[in-house]
Amino acid sequence: MSQIQQLQIAGLVLLAAGLIALAVWIVVRRNATPEKRERRRRLQIHATGRLGDAVVTEIGDDLLYYSYSIRGVQYTASQDVATLRDRLPADLSRLVGPSQMKYVSKNPANSILLCEQWSGLRAPAGAAPADSAA
Repeated sequence: MSQIQQLQIAGLVLLAAGLIALAVWIVVRRNATPEKRERRRRLQIHATGRLGDAVVTEIGDDLLYYSYSIRGVQYTASQDVATLRDRLPADLSRLVGPSQMKYVSKNPANSILLCEQWSGLRAPAGAAPADSAA
């Protein structure tokens, strides 16, 4: 077997391995629902993101609208909190005001106010802690 034939065979083996890896990746990605992808995004921002100050400006149906400034650039964003509703107070209007957020330093527009393991929402003045019982 000549050296050229060996290189061709090696190239075909690498191509086949690459196609198999691509197929596995596609199958895994297809099984991820939009909710799972959003949860992964929130947890990734929580794990690696930077903290910043934000202002919750408006509350919509399962949406929190907020604005913040990073390096002199003003951002306005919203976060769908439908799946995180159990982590929010009954009266959402009390959340309007100052808050903290986490953002990706390489893409400051990618930010969150709340995730499964962290909340930047500040407890409103006079709010009772969740643990206290009367």
